[in-house]
This record gives sequence, C-alpha cells and structure tokens, in this order.
Amino acid sequence: MGNALGPAGPAPRRGEPLGSPGSFDELHRQCKEVFPQQMEGVKLIVTKTLSSHFQVTHTVHMSTLGPSSYHFNATFVGDRQLSPTEAFPTLVGDMDNSGSLNAQVLQLVAERIRTKAVFQTHQAKFVTWQFDGEYRGDDCTATLTLGNPDILGESERHPPPGAGGGDGLSPAAGGGRSHPDAGGQVHGYVGGPWGQGHSPGVPADVQTPGGTPTALALRSASLPALKWVATLNVGYGGAHASYYHRANEQVQVGVELEANTRLQDTTFAFGYQLNLPRANMVFRGLVDSNWSVGGVLEKKLPPLPVTLALGAFLNHWKNRFHCGFSVIVG
Repeated sequence: MGNALGPAGPAPRRGEPLGSPGSFDELHRQCKEVFPQQMEGVKLIVTKTLSSHFQVTHTVHMSTLGPSSYHFNATFVGDRQLSPTEAFPTLVGDMDNSGSLNAQVLQLVAERIRTKAVFQTHQAKFVTWQFDGEYRGDDCTATLTLGNPDILGESERHPPPGAGGGDGLSPAAGGGRSHPDAGGQVHGYVGGPWGQGHSPGVPADVQTPGGTPTALALRSASLPALKWVATLNVGYGGAHASYYHRANEQVQVGVELEANTRLQDTTFAFGYQLNLPRANMVFRGLVDSNWSVGGVLEKKLPPLPVTLALGAFLNHWKNRFHCGFSVIVG
C-alpha cells in the first residue's frame, strides 16, 4: 500500500508482490487526512528551513477556551532518503512554553529494519518512553513495541495501540504495574489480484500485545490507482473501521466508525475534501453522529509562502460553536 497517490499504471500480474503495506500506525492515515483538523482561536505558524537537513517551526496559539501556548519544533533529517516522505535518521522535538517535551528518533539500522524511540515529558518529569522495532518484508510488516521500560521503578500499564483506545501508549490510562508494556504487530497482504482490470490486494494486520487478545485488521485497495481503501482493526477495547474513496482529482471522501467497549460508545463520522487547484484552495468538511458539523477552508497566496486557514465547528446537541483562524508562513 503506497503512501502517496500516483498515476494509474499497468495492473500487477498474478503472483507479483504488491509491496509492503507500511506501518501499523498508518492504517487509517488516508481516511483521516480527509477530515478537517479542529480549529479554535488564532494560530500563527512560522516555518524556517535552515538547511537541507534542518528545519524549525514556531507556533503561537491564542485560545478563548484554554490558556494560550507557544511551541518550538525542530526537525533534523539525514542523507539516506528512501522516498519523498522517508529519510533516515530523523530527529523531531517539540517543546511548549511550560517545558514539556515530545521527541521522536527514527533510524534505519538495516535495509528492512527500522527503529523508533518516542519520549514524552511533563515539565521535568518523564511520562512516556516507547521503543519500536519494525521489519518490512516484500508483502508484510512486523513490529515489536516496548513501552515505559522502567527497570528500577514501577511501570504503568497502558492499553496497546489499536482499536478503541487510540493508536499509542497513553500514560493516563490503566493501573500501576511492576513491569513494562510490550506488544507487537504483524500485517501483510493476503490473496492476489481479482481480475485483470481491478486488482486489489487484501492486507491482513494482526496485533499481538502482551497479555491481551489478538486484534485483526483487514485492508483492501483498488490497485494500482489507489482509488479506495477500506480498513478494519478489532481489539479487546473495541473496533475501528474506515473507508477512503478518491472520486477524482478534486473530490475525496472518508467514512469512520469507532466502537469503544470500555466506554460503551460508538461514533460515526463522514468527511470530504474538495481541491480547487485553479483557486489555490482546499476545503475539508465533516458530519458525525454527535450532531457535529465543521469545515476548514485553506487558501494559498502565491507567490508568497503564506497559507490562510479558516475553520468553524458546531455541535447542535451541546449547543456549542467555535471557530478558528490560522496563518501559516513557510
């Protein structure tokens, strides 16, 4: 499953590999990118590229619902580039005005083996440590995850990444345990082409976190044009299903269904994206089962490296409305 939409080419012949399905964290990525991001208050984002390897970003957010904040983000990318969106090593750090830090380190230790380390601090206290090792085969991906490996103290027990409980290890959930968290995921393609002109593969994703039941996820895609992607992953905490469809170069739609067995809650959302290249505009909208509607309009101002974004969201059930305005420079 590719990470970018590409031009249609000849359909893969029966028996040819379909390629690696990618990371488990990106199962629902294409669908989520269709939905608008929540906006509230006024935000200024300034990005400066210092060199071909180093980039910094300053973000100032003035909010009416909570305290205003400032974030400083620094990104370093190495010389080894596997694709337009992948380069190793990669170091990303984000610090806010309170001193809290989020950091990630990605490294390619071998041709098929990738590692990732994630650190989170709340002011001067470490709250999350997570280490991932990923193996990418020709048509499968295997991942081993170790979270909060506090050998001397007591590690907290967190739900594994997957359905119903989010896609990461959260330090706020679960009770204290005296052992770290560990888990793994394996997913790959099962089956082959369905006919000569319509040749989807069916990747099957299996997540096996320690001490929890196995989760299963399935994806389908209309290869090679990637016009649609359907994803389902099921775990002990619930289920998460999504469907992405690319109607044409201008219109993309996505549907999400999330069921959380812990909270006894199920939500449904429909989102769409409309591209207007001649007007340098992109509009994203959503409607969900919580009686919420929203939309974000982005407008580029060439030749200036400036993008303006205006968003509004309304919850009819809670009678709550908020809007936001963003200026992105760089």
